[in-house]
Amino acid sequence: MIDASRSWPAELVLVRHGQSTGNLADAHARSTRAEVVDVAERDADVPLSPLGARQARAVGHWLASAEGAPAPPEVVLCSPYARAHDTALAVVEAARGAGHDVPEPRTDERLRERDLGWWDGLTGAGVRARFPEEAARRQRIGKFYYRPPGGESWCDVALRVRSVLSSLREEHPGRRVLLVSHQAVIMNFRLVLEGLDEARLLQLDAEAPLANCSVTAYRREGAAMALGLAGDTTAVQDVRLTDDDVDDEPRER
Repeated sequence: MIDASRSWPAELVLVRHGQSTGNLADAHARSTRAEVVDVAERDADVPLSPLGARQARAVGHWLASAEGAPAPPEVVLCSPYARAHDTALAVVEAARGAGHDVPEPRTDERLRERDLGWWDGLTGAGVRARFPEEAARRQRIGKFYYRPPGGESWCDVALRVRSVLSSLREEHPGRRVLLVSHQAVIMNFRLVLEGLDEARLLQLDAEAPLANCSVTAYRREGAAMALGLAGDTTAVQDVRLTDDDVDDEPRER
């Protein structure tokens, strides 16, 4: 919990994007020990998979009607990356279909995915095989502080998050805000809002990685923001794979 003034939003709900075709390609690459993730698009253009689209709609229905869920938002912000933006659109459409007046999502580039620089499109095996000295440097420095060549460290992402929170306090005090973003970004919201240190953040990331369309939520309590949900998957627990979601070949992002 972090000290906060009355200018904080009344509620802050963080949603990771739905399953993307890039998630599927990445899983395939790791399972086959490939060095490269077989994708065609740049990272910003990777779309949702059919399952990911259903997950996003399920979150919208959950926010609109489920007992104990956060209330439908008054403000919706999202990463400009296609998989996050399309998740936000689906959440909004589902909530509107249930009769709620939810605004259009607005993109904010500070919510984009962490930039991996030279490592974009490579698996861990690929980095170790092609850049062994850099892989050793990452091992020595650690995940939190290491910055890939041309990319961002988790600390760099934390600076973006601090900027977003400052804007929220100025522009949306006392309102219910929904943010749709990416795993590293949402984990850095936890770092800042809960005052976590490096060890605790990496422990949480290792023990409970954020599932697609998981929900992490904070509510203002007095002069502080309090964690209510952390990586909650209630909204998507009944969303299942169909034959259209299963493929023996890697899917493009």
